[in-house]
Amino acid sequence: MRLIPAILSALLLSFTLPLAPAHAQDPAAAAPVVEGDADGPIDLQRFMGRWYVIGRVPNFVERGHVASVNTYSLTDGDKVAIRYQFRDGFNEPEEEINIRAKVDDDSGNRRWRTWFYKIVPTHSRILEVAPDYSWALIGYPGREMAWIFARQPDMDAATYRALALRLRDKYDVNTDKLKRVPQHPAQVDRLGFEVPNKK
Repeated sequence: MRLIPAILSALLLSFTLPLAPAHAQDPAAAAPVVEGDADGPIDLQRFMGRWYVIGRVPNFVERGHVASVNTYSLTDGDKVAIRYQFRDGFNEPEEEINIRAKVDDDSGNRRWRTWFYKIVPTHSRILEVAPDYSWALIGYPGREMAWIFARQPDMDAATYRALALRLRDKYDVNTDKLKRVPQHPAQVDRLGFEVPNKK
């Protein structure tokens, strides 16, 4: 007879506890659906301007940089000037690297050849852009490096997660090393953010 009150208590408790949302067991299910253009040509005029580096696989050029921003300007048809601005820490002076790029013919403006320090050639590809050009996914040959760009310095965690999953699942990018780039001092030392070169 003592078993009945125990069962009733358990049933009442189950009704008073909030139900866990379905996505609590599957983090990927919590990510919003993001739609982008992965096939059509890139509108170079719309792509130009200021892009905040929201996430990246750290590399020898950008490792440890905070407040990272790329500004693109068309210089001559298929040629692009890129100004990369960054800090080694939020208390450090702003620095910049100027890069030149050429858009490959017949690539729909997606494949770019770039030169770091005017002599080191690299290749990059615009994998996908938002319909309103509010974010972009950038890839690199070998799928070991990638970037998440946005027009604003802040991106909510759910959208970032959705774009990271898109890089992994659709473009086979190794996102195990993908890190968020601190755009504000409050983001330093937060989980998932890259560690600045200087604090």
